[in-house]
Amino acid sequence: MAFIRGGGAVTPPLKGSFPLDHKAECKSSMKEFLLCLKTNSNEHHKCQKLSKEYLTCRMQKGLMADEDLDELGFKHTVKFANDPENVAG
Repeated sequence: MAFIRGGGAVTPPLKGSFPLDHKAECKSSMKEFLLCLKTNSNEHHKCQKLSKEYLTCRMQKGLMADEDLDELGFKHTVKFANDPENVAG
């Protein structure tokens, strides 16, 4: 267990830690996701598709444990009228 200044204990994340992407295998999807967050005032629900792509890349490259995306909070997706994916064509 780690301790921080002030005497409080730091608890590990529920899912544990995962390795850094030293080979930049998922860097492009990470950058797209972060840019989406920046351009949408950090409204993460507007970037769900990119978030899924980034996490899927990490799982495929062995940078995190395989996990059902529904269990990671993608079970209920938010749809926006101006989202190009929601426009019939």
